Amino acid sequence: MSDALDPTPYDALLLLSFGGPEGPDDVVPFLENVTRGRGIPKERLKEVGQHYFLFGGVSPINDQNRALLEALRKDFAEHGLDLPVYWGNRNWAPYLTDTLREMVTDGRRRILTLATSAYASYSGCRQYRENLADSLAALEAEGLEPPRVDKLRHYFNHPGFVRPMIDGVLKSLSELPEDVRQGAHLAFTTHSIPNAAADTSGPAEDHGDGGAYVREHLDVARLIADAVREETGVEHPWQLVYQSRSGAPHIPWLEPDICDHLEERHGAGAPAVVMVPIGFVSDHMEVLYDLDTEAEAKAAELGLPVRRSATVGADPRFAAAIRELVLERAAKETGAAVTPCALGALGPSHDLCPVGCCPARAPKPAAAGADSPYA
Repeated sequence: MSDALDPTPYDALLLLSFGGPEGPDDVVPFLENVTRGRGIPKERLKEVGQHYFLFGGVSPINDQNRALLEALRKDFAEHGLDLPVYWGNRNWAPYLTDTLREMVTDGRRRILTLATSAYASYSGCRQYRENLADSLAALEAEGLEPPRVDKLRHYFNHPGFVRPMIDGVLKSLSELPEDVRQGAHLAFTTHSIPNAAADTSGPAEDHGDGGAYVREHLDVARLIADAVREETGVEHPWQLVYQSRSGAPHIPWLEPDICDHLEERHGAGAPAVVMVPIGFVSDHMEVLYDLDTEAEAKAAELGLPVRRSATVGADPRFAAAIRELVLERAAKETGAAVTPCALGALGPSHDLCPVGCCPARAPKPAAAGADSPYA
């Protein structure tokens, strides 16, 4: 068709996610995959796995990725974008290496990757790129020619990611009792990471000293809070807070924790809180347990009315945003003039991660960056 959208030079999109168990027998093997190389005993993993066992040993993330796959394929087909979409996980089936092998067998040579993490950090970007490099090296060791793999830029400030979250906050506010609605505070939540990882997130040359992880979340929180004020006429106090801390207790991680924040807000007289999980693409385990279970239990103990707003998930506007990002990157690769779409103060993120971006403690090869061995 003459009006078909052209993804050239790309011939496939890879949805790359974390993965999760799909039954009780999967929980410990899944956690062994996640923690491989750290020497954590199996008995400790069984303790950690209790969060999953509370939900029948099933993480919701895989079904959410299936829904996102369906939304992407539907959007692409409706808009004339002939680009197959594959799915691979870092830590559970379908495994990334298996998916890349399938893609090579299908003849895919230029692959764009969508990671289910919107922000800059080691665990949210660089580690995905390291996993890609490991899988490409495994294919090469099998005698297959690795494809060229690029990664879509960070989409934290794309309208198709931000607008669904704005609507989620408005809906949650409307569900609060009228007598507390106008005074409700907004708690924007994201995954806590070690302070050292936050300080070195993003390219050091941007804004002088890294720190992109917190800076990007603050920009999104401000966008949402401003939009809520414009649409309701009410200024809701807000703060960026953290959840899902792990690791050794002596290592500093980003604070405050959401439960501590709820206690502090209650003590300061806040009449209600809306928890807004801006750091998560979908309602996976850390949202279901840390917010819907643990934080809501803390709020109930305090007698503090709370609501938790929706993540983006498979919202059609998010699928449309991914289509736009695919076409944007394809146009750039062919030398066309492009105006990237981004809200807020930070502008569009880089397409190619610079050398030293979001560094690991021990340097490893990483695909889809300026230092990629598979460019």
